[in-house]
Amino acid sequence: MYTETNRSLKEFNTFGVDAKANQLVTITSVDELKQALITPEIKNNPWLVLGGGSNILFTRDFDGAVILNRIKGVEKIREDENYVWIKAGSGEVWHELVMWCVERNYGGIENLSLIPGCVGAGPIQNIGAYGVEIKDVLEAVEVLMIDDGTLLTLSNAECLFGYRDSIFKNQLRGKCIIVSVVLKLSKKTEVNTTYGAIKQELEEAGIHNPGIRDVGEAVIRIRKSKLPDPSRLGNAGSFFKNPEVEKEFFDELKNEFEKIPGFEQASGKIKIPAGWLIEQCGLKGVRVGNTGTHKDQALVIVNYGNASGKEILDFADSVIEKVKNKFSINLEKEVNII
Repeated sequence: MYTETNRSLKEFNTFGVDAKANQLVTITSVDELKQALITPEIKNNPWLVLGGGSNILFTRDFDGAVILNRIKGVEKIREDENYVWIKAGSGEVWHELVMWCVERNYGGIENLSLIPGCVGAGPIQNIGAYGVEIKDVLEAVEVLMIDDGTLLTLSNAECLFGYRDSIFKNQLRGKCIIVSVVLKLSKKTEVNTTYGAIKQELEEAGIHNPGIRDVGEAVIRIRKSKLPDPSRLGNAGSFFKNPEVEKEFFDELKNEFEKIPGFEQASGKIKIPAGWLIEQCGLKGVRVGNTGTHKDQALVIVNYGNASGKEILDFADSVIEKVKNKFSINLEKEVNII
């Protein structure tokens, strides 16, 4: 465990916002995490856990301790003829885990290539991309309960996964810390290319019988072509969730906005791309001061170098207001606001 005081968090959040924390405590094991939680400086003051910092916006300095999760380790814990079970520490970089699995031809998360952040954020957000969500392959989540320091294992069903949602954002919010996950991956070439962009990318590359690596590489090319690199242009990926509306309301919108796209969900609701809504409000590529929407993807809000978290949040709220006024839809922030 390593502690620094009055530490800038700029290099630890992908927005690149220069907020400070009273303390930055780096932990590398579950035991260190347990120890950190009982120290008076943390126990008696506000604190939060930070992994890759890819889904957070600091709008102020943090008057407390930030625990930097660096719990590492990736291992195969069992396998059978068809599947392999992989356990990964919550502080592992998500994309590095994906590449580790792709290299070994373990299938199931290749569509989630290049998603920024650490493994521990995956179940919280139920991260997803290109037709796949982590819930599709997640076997279990191991958590440290904050109140008594015990370790608890939750099954996939117990995580109560929804669209960018889970028990960790609701009933267990603030009550536990994810320390590891177990993924059940396929040992056979069963790829998901139903998402249009992947199919088109593979066809253009002349690949007609894609393997796991082919799909992973296609996803990486797509993401790099559409989304800004946080190391060059501060951002947190998609800032808003894609809203889901009742079919009757969608039909009303369709009458007024003929080209509005919608995708029916298992719940019967219709998911509408938030990026399309924002773009129709004339907000794609708009810059206000040091922040704005990305020129290629309206769903991504970026920091052009010197934006404060408050400036970014104010811009996001203005986007929400304009979409609400035009479509009567309330966009929900996907990014955590501190």
